[in-house]
Amino acid sequence: MRENKYDDPDFFENYGHMPRSVAGLNAAGEWHVLQKMMPDFEGKSVLDLGCGFGWHCIYAKQQGAKRVVGIDLSSKMLEAAKEKSAGLEIEYQQMAIEDIDFSLQEFDVVISSLAFHYVKDFNLICQKINHCLQPGGHFIFSQEHPVFTSRPEQDWILDGSGNRLYWPLDHYQQEGIRHTSFLGHTVTKYHRTLERVLNVLIDSGFIIKRVSEPKPSEETLENYPEMKDENRRPIFLMVSAIKEN
Repeated sequence: MRENKYDDPDFFENYGHMPRSVAGLNAAGEWHVLQKMMPDFEGKSVLDLGCGFGWHCIYAKQQGAKRVVGIDLSSKMLEAAKEKSAGLEIEYQQMAIEDIDFSLQEFDVVISSLAFHYVKDFNLICQKINHCLQPGGHFIFSQEHPVFTSRPEQDWILDGSGNRLYWPLDHYQQEGIRHTSFLGHTVTKYHRTLERVLNVLIDSGFIIKRVSEPKPSEETLENYPEMKDENRRPIFLMVSAIKEN
């Protein structure tokens, strides 16, 4: 069975206190860039893989999407998403991202935010997304950056006083499982090189339109000054692609 830490009561409670969980997209340090990578949602059918609290589903619906489907493995996440999107016509389905089986060309847009580093077989996912996406359809996603996932420790090297000296990079070329700590729990993630991510997209029939390694906006740094060190190394990788005609 796929790992489902988000239904652990303690893990879910801690996640619910994160700024992006409380305040939504505007509290996500990467949103000011990801938003610009999003297509026009008016009249589109949209699939959100790993929808979490449903923030991107809500955004797509508010931007005029005619159909929005959110997928997540966590029942607790989906309960929260339904509460936050009350009054909006959004379909939520509980399943692992790897298990999606939608019809040919069912969607115009597929999005995913910070979920693919939990998925073992990225190649399979890209093939399934290509299958259910219309020709010329948009595929936009974010994930933890390979510079961030290369070491299971996922933390800075500190000096004797606790000051952050540098972000270490090691075992970058050794792809595979990383058992890391997040919100006080051991979590399984999967490290892939940047080369792997981009080439899998190309081999799966996508045309890459834009790649971003976003930095926090000035507004974000003003509201969350503790994020200042996010300018020292990339934490997120974001890609905008379209399905070949």
